[in-house]
Amino acid sequence: MPIHRELVRHARERPDKTAVVIDGRSLSYGELHSRARAICGFLRELPRSNRRTLDLPGVQKLVALSLGNHIGFAEYFVAATALPNASAVIDPMMPPERIERIVERLVPDVLVVDDDASPSAEIGRRLGIPVIVAGAERFDLTSGADELPGDAEGIFLIGFTSGTTAEPKAYCRSREQWRRSLDRGRFVFELGDAPSTLCPGALAHGLALYALVEALDAGASFHSVKKWDPDAVARILSSEQIERLVAVPTHIAGIARAWADKPALASLRDVMTAGAKLNLNEVGSMRRLFPAARIREYYGASEIGFMTVSTLVGGKTDFPIDRVGQAYPGVEIFIRDPDENDVGTDVPGTIFVRSDLIADCYLWGDDGQAFRVTEAGATVGDLGEIDADGMLRVIGRAGGMMITGGNNVYPAEVETALKTCPGVEDAVVFGLPDAYYGQRIVAVVSGEATDAQILAEHCTARLARFKIPKQFYHIASWPMTSSGKIARGQVEASVISGGDLVLRLSA
Repeated sequence: MPIHRELVRHARERPDKTAVVIDGRSLSYGELHSRARAICGFLRELPRSNRRTLDLPGVQKLVALSLGNHIGFAEYFVAATALPNASAVIDPMMPPERIERIVERLVPDVLVVDDDASPSAEIGRRLGIPVIVAGAERFDLTSGADELPGDAEGIFLIGFTSGTTAEPKAYCRSREQWRRSLDRGRFVFELGDAPSTLCPGALAHGLALYALVEALDAGASFHSVKKWDPDAVARILSSEQIERLVAVPTHIAGIARAWADKPALASLRDVMTAGAKLNLNEVGSMRRLFPAARIREYYGASEIGFMTVSTLVGGKTDFPIDRVGQAYPGVEIFIRDPDENDVGTDVPGTIFVRSDLIADCYLWGDDGQAFRVTEAGATVGDLGEIDADGMLRVIGRAGGMMITGGNNVYPAEVETALKTCPGVEDAVVFGLPDAYYGQRIVAVVSGEATDAQILAEHCTARLARFKIPKQFYHIASWPMTSSGKIARGQVEASVISGGDLVLRLSA
């Protein structure tokens, strides 16, 4: 991990300060440091696999973590990313067949799990990978060991995209990339006084993993929950004097519902969101729930890092709600045509960036359609436009474009319009095959809005005629991925199959 030097300093200067709290179990900085040292010593003595074929320059031991939000995650992640080791973080909530394919390709030197009977543990044993159960170690976590190595260069993290394909793409990150990002983020997000931070997302995904590392780098106390529970998260926010919340919009909406009839959470000073664009209704709900908080969002990707930052409430100037902000420090943004020429301002195209935060490559899964790096910069295929003030608007992903009646329509544009309708909490839009239109636009909404005619009229006032959905459905509760995003594939499948997850709205 790129913060070992800072972690050692925090452990020496404030050993009793709380570093990590998950479901009431906590570790101080002193405990985290000493336990990570013991684990690091264990890893040093562990035999290295002779079956691994991945090219990981400079990496001696590869440690796979399939722990979920376990209190031991921080211990093992710190130890497993100390030079010259690297960590692969696997979501234990993935289907077992996906986990098996990942472990088969990685051939890690050890697999760390939270339960000896978990699918990940069984897969590891079947593939001949040594398995360690966090919390039931067969070595002494209190034993002395050499000091943790300081910050250095090289690969420290292998992550997996949470895309819609059956095979998650594997990307690698270097310590230098995250060190640069953390140094800038401490200034951009004003973390100098180490604000206590709560992130309820899965540590196997980029948002929560970075929030953990960011908090430890700043010497802050990081709070989370083992399993997403909006009532439990709201109680933590109300009782633990949390100063900073980092979450995806769907998590914040769940907290708002759980705390709807209770006093506002006035101690929170900052809310940071990512993963989906906030809409006006969501910002209004957050202002009522967190009246003293500055509301910010960032746009980025696991492979590229931060691209933009926006302050929607509480800044010197509140940014436009339909934009994702201006370029993150050290990042240049360009909008390019299919030939990768710069199209200038207020013209849609593919979003490219130049920065020193970009991942080196995919280890596998590169189909050439998403993340790519060319002389024009790096892109993950998102489409957008930028105005004269450098404000970026994200239109959607090129692969998600619908063609209806010969016209190109991006789901994000229609979803944004629907989310401004009174009574709509969230919306998912997609195209289905249609003999006449080629694709007909279908919208699924949640919230109190259940009148298809009102929804259509609301869209008519904001969108071109061909962008208005032909069918509307209502959903009481969204199926979610482990990263806190809407499981769009399940929603679409229910519409196609006529499942009881959704209800068609009549005009």
